Formats: sequence, structure tokens, C-alpha cells
Amino acid sequence: MKNKKAVFSHRVDRGLRDRKETMDCSSRSSSVSSVTSVVKVFNLLSTGFILVLLLSGNSFAQDHSGHTSQPTATPAPRQAVPPAQSSPTARPQEAPTITISPDKLQLIGVRTAVASYRSLNKSIRTVGKVEPDETKLAFVNTKVGGWVKKLFVNFTGEQVTKGQPLLSLYSPDLVTAQEEYLLALRQIRSSQTGSTGFAEIDSSRKELLESSRRRLQLWDITDQQIEELEASNKPRTDMIIEAPVSGIVLEKMVLEGGYIAPGMNLYRIADLTNLWILADVYEYEVPLVRTGQAARVTLPYYAGEPLHATVSYIYPVLDPATRTVKVRVAVRNPGMLKPEMFANVEILVSSGSRLTVPQDAVLNSGLRQIVYVEKKPGTYEMREVTLGQRGEDHVEVLKGIRKGERVVTSGNFLIDSETQLRGAGGGGGHQH
Repeated sequence: MKNKKAVFSHRVDRGLRDRKETMDCSSRSSSVSSVTSVVKVFNLLSTGFILVLLLSGNSFAQDHSGHTSQPTATPAPRQAVPPAQSSPTARPQEAPTITISPDKLQLIGVRTAVASYRSLNKSIRTVGKVEPDETKLAFVNTKVGGWVKKLFVNFTGEQVTKGQPLLSLYSPDLVTAQEEYLLALRQIRSSQTGSTGFAEIDSSRKELLESSRRRLQLWDITDQQIEELEASNKPRTDMIIEAPVSGIVLEKMVLEGGYIAPGMNLYRIADLTNLWILADVYEYEVPLVRTGQAARVTLPYYAGEPLHATVSYIYPVLDPATRTVKVRVAVRNPGMLKPEMFANVEILVSSGSRLTVPQDAVLNSGLRQIVYVEKKPGTYEMREVTLGQRGEDHVEVLKGIRKGERVVTSGNFLIDSETQLRGAGGGGGHQH
């Protein structure tokens, strides 16, 4: 009985296990089938998407090929369009205008001036150094060697006059030349009292006398000194050196008792009645300077009337270090000017009659210059102008303004700003 029960329970357990295994297998197969179904659906969708892309690509290719495969039509020749100015209906571009109420005008403080012809005056202010007039400079020297016996002018700065004795010189060569001249002179005088009868001998004596006289003259012996030598009939042991010009002794290079060689400079004398002032003018102002222009010279430490001068020369060389050109101004010295002084120089530049406007009327944007013209009270027109030479207060207008037109000189900056705010094409900014 027990064996039967054991067999029965064993069979039951085995049946249950078989059923459970069967259920597990069916569940696994159902899961696999589900995954397989999902994969199949995904494959179908992918295939459809690819087909759609292929179809759309073919249609796009057909459309594109159809578009490009059409024969290109030859464009019809264009007819020449006449230029705008030839058209009778074309209008010139009007300049921007702006109208401002009287209240705003009074608040802005607008003032105007008339464009007119005038002479532009400009002053070039610079500094110069006082120099002696080079045409009035003189060096004192001798053409013979010797020893200085006495100095009559023995310090620098002394005033001398032309012909004034400067020093006495003993020269053996000069004494010998005087003796030769006196010997030739005695022979001529003796021949006049008793002729030798030989014309050639008389001619040779005259030539010897003239040669001796010319030698003394070449050594700077004056005719007056030669006459004194003839009158005394005795050679002088000392030669007097005289001042060749009147002026101030700027340099003295000789001492009493010293030996001087031929050609050695003994004195430098300058006539300071008229002086030069060498002024430095910047290269951008040089084109405005002309010889003959008037100039004014003032000294910062001398409170008085300015000295009137004249531009006498413009040097042809530019100083690369200072970018300036030397301009020579000639001035008469009233006595207060000294060489090597510094002085203020004002060169007066004046041009002919030109159409001008006040400089305050021009707005400079950097690229162009703008002027506002009053068309009627409260209405202003913007003009682009071309400028020329500038003066102290006015500037020349080459293009853009006509004589008699009124231009804004005060408040134009605010008018231009108002024009830009209203979008009327203002000056585009300003630079002052």
C-alpha cells in the first residue's frame, strides 16, 4: 500500500514538473515570437522609409533634370538705357534741408554771416636768432709777414671806423720793397734832369718804378702811404694796418709783439647797422612765405614798438631734425639788437581777393567739410564745400558756396545734430 502511494506521488510530481517545463518552453517561445514580430515590423518600416526616400529622390531628379534639360533660350539683346541726365524728366538730387521753429532758433542762438570776397591775412609766428649781415663782415689780414709793434685796437667789441689804424707792423720784406721803389724813383728823377740819350734805358726805369709801386699796392699799401713815402724819400720800418669797414670788432686774434704770417686773420669786424634774423619756418608753412613780405620783430624782454623787417631770402635746404626751413629776415638795428640774441618773428602773409566764409561756419567731419546755408529764416540747407587757403578768421571756399549767400556761423553744430536726428543726411559727425 505504501509502495503504491509512493509511486502515485512520484508520478504526480513528475507530471507537475513536466507541465511546468512545458509552460516555461511555451512562454520562452512566445517571447521569442514577440521579439521576432517586433524585428519584422521594424524591418518593414525601414524598407518603407527607404522606398519613400528613393521615390522622392527620383522625383526630385526628374524635376531637376527636366528643369535643366530645357533648351536655354537666347536672351534678347538689351536696349541701351540713356543716362539719367539725358532724360527730360530726371531731377537733380536736392541737398538736405531742415526747418527749425523760431523758439528753437532762439534757444540755439543761431547767427549767420555773408560769404564775400576779401583778402586773407595770416601770420606765421616763429622764433629766430640774430646774426650779423654777412655782406657787411670783413676780416683784417696782411699779405706780408712781420712782427706787431703796436696795437691801436686791442680789445673785442670796440667800435671802429673805416680807415682807422688798427696796428703797426714791422716787415723786412716791406722795407726792402720800399727801398726798391725809392731807388727806381731816384733814377727817374735823375733821368729827367739829364737824359741818358737812350730811350730803352728810360723806358726800363719807368717800368721798374711802376712794378715797384704795383708791388706795394698789392701788399695793401694805400696811395696816400705811397705819397708819404715819396715825400719823405725814406723807407718806413713799420706799416700801419687800417680798418677796411666801419663796425664792431667781433674777434681779435693778434697780440702786441707777436709774429703774424701772410694771410693770417687779425680781426673780424662787422657792421651791425643792419642785421639778419634767421627764423625757422615749418615745412607746411613754407609755401606761404615769399621774399619781400613784411615781418614784425619783437623781443620778449623789451617792451616797445615792434621792429619792421622784410623777408630777404628763403634757404633751399630743409633741416631733417626739426622739419623746418631757415628764412632770413633783414631788419635795421636801432641799437638794442645784438648778434646771437633770440627774437620773435611774425611774417605777415596776405593773399589776393578770394571768396571766403568765417572759419566757424565750417563743420569738419574728417572726410568732408559741411556748411549750412540759410535759404530763408528758419530753413537751412546742408552744403558740402571744398576749401582753399586759410586765414586768421576766414577760410577760402573753392566750391559749394556763392557770393552773397548767408552761412550759419553759430549753432551750426546743433543744426547738424538735429538734421541727423531727423534722418536728413547730416554731416556725419564733427571734429573741431
